[in-house]
Amino acid sequence: MKSTIKFASFASVLALTSVSCKKNFLDEPPRVQTVNDYFSTTNQAAREMVNAIYNKLYAWETHSFSWMGMTEIASDNSEKGSDPGDTGADKDQLDGYFFSPTSISFGEVWNSNFEGIARANKAIEYIGKLDLPSAEKDRWIAESRFLRGYFYFNLVRSFGGVPKIDKVPLTEEEISNTYVRASADEIWDLIESDFQVALSLPSTQLVDLGRGTSDAARAFLAKSALYRKNWSSTLAYCDDLINSGRYELMADYSHIWREIGEFSKESIWEINCKGTDPQKGIIGYFVVQAPRSGARGLGWGFNTPSLDLVNAYEPGDVRKDATIITSGQSLWDGWETDPNHPNKYYNYKAYVSRIAESWGKGDNETTKNLRVIRYAEVLLMAAEAENELGNSSKACDYLNIVRKRAGLSDFTSSDQSAVREAIWKERRVELAFEHDRTFDLRRQGRIGQVMRAHGKPFVDGKHELFPIPQRQIDLGEGKLIQNPGY
Repeated sequence: MKSTIKFASFASVLALTSVSCKKNFLDEPPRVQTVNDYFSTTNQAAREMVNAIYNKLYAWETHSFSWMGMTEIASDNSEKGSDPGDTGADKDQLDGYFFSPTSISFGEVWNSNFEGIARANKAIEYIGKLDLPSAEKDRWIAESRFLRGYFYFNLVRSFGGVPKIDKVPLTEEEISNTYVRASADEIWDLIESDFQVALSLPSTQLVDLGRGTSDAARAFLAKSALYRKNWSSTLAYCDDLINSGRYELMADYSHIWREIGEFSKESIWEINCKGTDPQKGIIGYFVVQAPRSGARGLGWGFNTPSLDLVNAYEPGDVRKDATIITSGQSLWDGWETDPNHPNKYYNYKAYVSRIAESWGKGDNETTKNLRVIRYAEVLLMAAEAENELGNSSKACDYLNIVRKRAGLSDFTSSDQSAVREAIWKERRVELAFEHDRTFDLRRQGRIGQVMRAHGKPFVDGKHELFPIPQRQIDLGEGKLIQNPGY
């Protein structure tokens, strides 16, 4: 199965065993095929269980509208966009910082990531019971843990401490504890342990592109350490990747976001939307962000670049034109946008060409791969770690590799604070619309200052975390404690 991941019907089996349970439900006799029955009919059980976890990466709730709202619209990088009267359910709330525990985006992201975690836990447990060679069994479990680590990585950055569910809950006490929050440190520890197990995977994938690898696990271990300010560990994992010789920057930054840039030498892990059996794209990712209305409208027009981001690029920075569509311009494939779109700017990184690229299943499931982590970010993480460890000169060396590709002159300074500011700025313009900006501002300890300067009513001691969804508070009957200020 080359360059694609199939998503089998086992997802429905896992979903069946993921429903919330009450005693009267558990007491009823089985009325459908059980997991054991399913195992006895196929030798593809392990693959299908793991593919069912990957399936959650494509969900609307995991990586589409709500996620872009939390990661970009809630930052200084973008605005709600669209028409003034179209709120996008709650994207106006995220943009204006008047969101609450009942805002829909938080519930969607929470539910979808925990559904992915539930699938991973089931795969880890049941694959361990299969009659498979140890090496094959270990590989599938390592992939499951890689994905569980990724789902928790996004949850802890969004909400802080969340319930730690590292196995299938069976007893009444275990089920009850799924509504008890662990500390953020406990979740970070679980994330790191999952990615450590994933280090046993192949370093890269030549087939089944998009699966977890040991190199992707190293990159996430580096990024997890970055969030915990464990600079030595960040640097060690980055050095492993840099010294491997397996990665380099694409010469043309704009090509990263096109079909020709998928699974390039710069890609460490991206979500493969090129499956053919069935065809699978991230639901709504393109159409939500595409230029809206007018004679040349393509989509809904949300998540539009802010003027603040537009002005953040230095003169001559080629990344600006590769990141931002300006209404009225001709795009790289010859498509003419409308000067009368409701918004002046749109996200170029989300654009998929109907003219020059494969398209997929229409607007809602285009074949746009999602670049999750790439080599440029590894270089910037190494730069940040070197600087915090007192090696500002070496930090500038890494920083300038990224700047050179952008067409900019070298940045040189021996002042740690100046170098820190330069790296933070470089992360913004290099990684814009790659779903990190809100979290970067938080970990840097300056999100309140930045967002208030951006005109948003950010409240210190409250908005550093998103609220726990009210539905989860209610279901937990008081066991799940809300974040401060909500």
